[in-house]
Amino acid sequence: MDLSSSVKQWLQARGLEIPAQDGPGILAAVQSLNLSVDVLASNFPMETLPEPFQRALVRLAPEGGPNTQAAEPSVPELLNRHGQVSSEGWVKACLAAIHASPLGSLAWVDLASDEALATARQRDREHAQGQVRGPLHGVPIGLKDMFDVQGRTAQWGSRLRGEHPVATRDAAIVQRLKAAGAVVLGYQHMAEFAMSPTGLNVHLGSGRNPWNTEHVSGGSSSGAGMSVGAGHVPVAIGSDTGGSVRLPAALCGVTSLKPTQYRVSLSGAMPLSPSLDCVGPLARTAEECGWVFCAMSGQDANDPSCLDLPPSVPDWSTPLGRSLTVAVPQLEEGPYLSQAMREAFDETCRVLKEAGVRLVQVPMPDLQTLSNLGSLVLASETPALHRQWIRSSSEHYGRQVRRRMSRGFLVSAYDYFDVLRMRPHLVAAFLQQHLPGADALLLPTTPDGAPSIDASTNRPEDELEREFSRLSWWTRGINYHALPALSFMVGLNGQGLPLSAQLIGRPLDESMLIRLGALYQRHTDWHLRRPQ
Repeated sequence: MDLSSSVKQWLQARGLEIPAQDGPGILAAVQSLNLSVDVLASNFPMETLPEPFQRALVRLAPEGGPNTQAAEPSVPELLNRHGQVSSEGWVKACLAAIHASPLGSLAWVDLASDEALATARQRDREHAQGQVRGPLHGVPIGLKDMFDVQGRTAQWGSRLRGEHPVATRDAAIVQRLKAAGAVVLGYQHMAEFAMSPTGLNVHLGSGRNPWNTEHVSGGSSSGAGMSVGAGHVPVAIGSDTGGSVRLPAALCGVTSLKPTQYRVSLSGAMPLSPSLDCVGPLARTAEECGWVFCAMSGQDANDPSCLDLPPSVPDWSTPLGRSLTVAVPQLEEGPYLSQAMREAFDETCRVLKEAGVRLVQVPMPDLQTLSNLGSLVLASETPALHRQWIRSSSEHYGRQVRRRMSRGFLVSAYDYFDVLRMRPHLVAAFLQQHLPGADALLLPTTPDGAPSIDASTNRPEDELEREFSRLSWWTRGINYHALPALSFMVGLNGQGLPLSAQLIGRPLDESMLIRLGALYQRHTDWHLRRPQ
């Protein structure tokens, strides 16, 4: 009996199956992931023990550690900044924009109009009485349809959740955003089980870009990118396991923050790959992302992995008393970097330098290897979480999602163990090599502007997977290192589609990224641009 027959019988004995036409592509993908692990693991002796990763992140944080002073309630910062007189008026304006937009019914799978208006009126009464909950008081927000809300069933971009019981309580981040004064406007389109960087969803339709609806929105937080990009809502909340907050923000021309791993509770959020999953905001500006992050983060008794490090809310425009330093690699045009993106990146460096930031040259990170390590973690954890559904209801998965999950059937336990064992050491080496004495590392977020929907759907599965890999090439490996990242718009390509860069920070140093992003946005107006 040959090896392929043995593997097939082994899978069948466990109630699992890989369709014959998908087998060669899945096997080739797994072999590529295994090779990356083999090469790296050969440099780690058996005595290299796994360090608790949360502890490693705290150890590798900037000297002095993160600022843990809790945020105090402030003025309704975003209400004032957006020139809104009342929360009720803002909610009504958002609802009108959604109903008038060709993307409205796609970006939003469920609007909570009546509840949002009632909450907005309550926030206005509180404001009139001097009871301001904080910077997010009265702000309408959208939620990716993967977070529990009491009395509702989050669909997770799938048809498998239709009969699932309603949630008995809000997800931790929903509780915290409400407590901070935010108003939940509704629930947003997402890729099926958050497994497409383009926003592909065979059940709901592909996410479409507000700058050109024949192009993808990016994903998997596709509705978040569409809605903030189109001006439906000022803030949306997504998740980022390999770029799923940064990619839609980048392609739709808005700002986003992927926090340090374990900084924001995942309790009540759909799990995809718990070793990589993060929850983060999309908004117009870096400072707005900062306000939302501060409201969401901190210890949660229902998520034991969450760090007990509530952030402060600094004045991100106040000088630190020292110059800021950004590390910049030498970039070359190619399949992962268009000429337009390289030129926009170079211009971003010029703006930062003129704003007083010191730029230092560093080697280009090996993002392909980091991407492979992150992909192996995802391939191991996701099918384990979906084990029962894959056995009982595999026909309800889209083919692309099923193919990607099936990789996990062939990933070995010792490869998975080594990837996690090496992680703290590889993060430390990355910081030493690519952020030496620097506050952040500057990289593109995507190779170019958003690809067309046709090029991202009507192709053989192997070609689609290569396109997915290319689109998320700059983001996936950052999740393996668990580092914070801020993505922001820096230009337009020849098709008039947004181009974005990202700042990668040290562990727990989100405030530095927000400071740098805010500095850039004070010297440019890309974050103010809107699709025509």
